Amino acid sequence: EKATTPVGAMRVLEPRQLKPDSTETERILTVLDETITKLEMTRLIPRIIGSLERFARMLGPEITASLLEHQKLSNEMQHLLASPGAEEALRAGEQRLKCSLRHILRLFLANPLLCQGLKYQVQVKASPADVFIKAFAEFRDFMLEKLLTSPAEEREKIRFVEEMSLKAEQNTEAIRALQAELAAATQTRKEEMDRKDKIIEDLKTTMEDLAKDRKAEIQQMKKEGEKQREEEVKAAQGRRARLQEDLQRLRVQFSALVQEHRASELLLRKRKCRAEVEIENWIQKYDTDMAEKQATFEKIHAVYTEEKAQLAQLMEKHALLLQEYSQIEEERKMLKQKEEEELQEQARRNRAATCIQATWRGYVVRAFFKAKLKKAKAKAKGKG
Repeated sequence: EKATTPVGAMRVLEPRQLKPDSTETERILTVLDETITKLEMTRLIPRIIGSLERFARMLGPEITASLLEHQKLSNEMQHLLASPGAEEALRAGEQRLKCSLRHILRLFLANPLLCQGLKYQVQVKASPADVFIKAFAEFRDFMLEKLLTSPAEEREKIRFVEEMSLKAEQNTEAIRALQAELAAATQTRKEEMDRKDKIIEDLKTTMEDLAKDRKAEIQQMKKEGEKQREEEVKAAQGRRARLQEDLQRLRVQFSALVQEHRASELLLRKRKCRAEVEIENWIQKYDTDMAEKQATFEKIHAVYTEEKAQLAQLMEKHALLLQEYSQIEEERKMLKQKEEEELQEQARRNRAATCIQATWRGYVVRAFFKAKLKKAKAKAKGKG
């Protein structure tokens, strides 16, 4: 933009360093400057009158007496304003008050150093008069610029301002687009972080529920297997006891039958063999059932081992997500620390600026009093 803009156009809006080139311009500016000074001093007069004992030595006897007279006229005007039916006296008092104010302002303008020192010494609160003085100062600058600007320069300035306004609108639109993109990217990043946080919480809850469910299932299976084993052992013991009783009874019968009849020995032996075979079958069946239970237990244990490995993998994923979350939190802390450092640097600069201003004001006041003291000494030597 600077390469395509003429050099003269680039200097259109720069503050002018030219001096007035005509007597009429100088007179106009002198009147405006004196008016601004009078407005500023008029604003300070009520505060000076309120602390007249403090500023009496600085002001001198003539200005102090004029201020006392002005205060007296002000009190009379307030009394007249409160009294109805005193219009003629009110107009006369108003005229005297205006004359007194003009006289006081002439005395102040005759001593510029005194005016400058009072501006630094007298502290006044903000009031509507400040707005008027600021507006009048802007009017003075505007008049100076108008007086120093030719019609051609004025047209060039208007054209340049229009071009800059158009460029500013284009830049504003680009900035808005970039801000919208930034907001969308920030929202996307935030949604992604929220989604990851939710996934982490869901994984935590799932792992806890899974561990609780598997633990409860294993305990339940152990209890059921132990209970079933005890029942089967008791049943086998009962069957064995009954078989032993039958065997004993058969032996008794066998002995009796042997004694009674040798011919029934073969039949009794066969019964005995069948009973032993039945016992063996029951034992084999018991062993087979126990082997099936052991195989079932091993399958369940294998499933548990596999789920435990899956749980370890989920824990590793959780650790990675937690590390990424910690990095994001560290970046946030660094950004916050950087903002705090910038705020501290700004506060340090403000304190330094305040200190420099206070030093300069003190130097101006000391220079004023020093000049005053030199004048007083010079007068004293002249009189001597």
